Amino acid sequence: MHKPAWFRDGEVFVSYAPTVGINKDGEELFVVDAETGTRTEVIDDQIHGDLVALIDEFDTTETSRWIATADLTRQLTAVPNYFDERPMREFAALIESPEMANFSSQTIGELVEDGTLLSMNGHGSPSADFRTGHIPYIKVSDIRAGQVNINPTNRVPEVVAHRFWKGDDSRIKAYDLITPIRTSKNIGDFAVIMPGQERVVLTKEVLVLRASEEAPFDNFYLLWAMTLKAVRRQWDRIVFMQTNREDVGQRYREIRIPVPPSREVADSVSKAFRDYYIGTQQLRDSLLTYLANDEKHHIFMSSVAATVEGSEDDEVEDDDAAE
Repeated sequence: MHKPAWFRDGEVFVSYAPTVGINKDGEELFVVDAETGTRTEVIDDQIHGDLVALIDEFDTTETSRWIATADLTRQLTAVPNYFDERPMREFAALIESPEMANFSSQTIGELVEDGTLLSMNGHGSPSADFRTGHIPYIKVSDIRAGQVNINPTNRVPEVVAHRFWKGDDSRIKAYDLITPIRTSKNIGDFAVIMPGQERVVLTKEVLVLRASEEAPFDNFYLLWAMTLKAVRRQWDRIVFMQTNREDVGQRYREIRIPVPPSREVADSVSKAFRDYYIGTQQLRDSLLTYLANDEKHHIFMSSVAATVEGSEDDEVEDDDAAE
């Protein structure tokens, strides 16, 4: 059997270039001039560049590499992006930088296994005909820009919530972190569950993380770490398509984050996040106190429904608002 000059025994050439010269409609994909914002006549086909480098120069590029055949599985072979080394190189550069001199690093999986992090998936996905109560149901589309934005039209009865919680408690705590892990372009973007949002039913397509009491950091540091570009970038390589839906499965456990040398250092670097979310909560409390004592408004904030229009007594629906 003929073997090309670039062939390597026991290895597979993988290109994870982002473009192949065709857009999502099957038409030619052209390079856009960044200065003018107009299409050029050049086809945007970065995979072609990888193949030219391989065949003509026996070389790799920034978007290609050789993989040992023994490291491949049937699932991974079909997902070239998983082998993109650039995110891990960026993270290594971050950890080796002077400002991170005393930090170590661990994966989410390692932190969960040693008890530093607690994790859970969402409760489940009640069908639309069950959404007739007062317990908010959170979908992946409700997790945006660091906040959980509750949709007042998606709420389930208490008995349905208990069924999905498998008890009387949602097991969610204030300031837990939550991110979509399937069916969303926002996979890896974390939001904070604010006080008053604990009694919710979460779609099964999310991941919830919490720093344990033994951790050398709190949830605000965890959010600081998860929003680092060198951490966020890692999610790009573990998102696979599953029946045309984005999905990370258990691969989120591979995400590596910085671990601080002490709680004092953790609190120092994450101060801005802590101040923002605690300050936001103080402002929310002030507004909710006002709403609870004023019957002229109808507004739905968080898991709080203020006065309900058309009700006989015009009372506050949720206990959180009454407080």
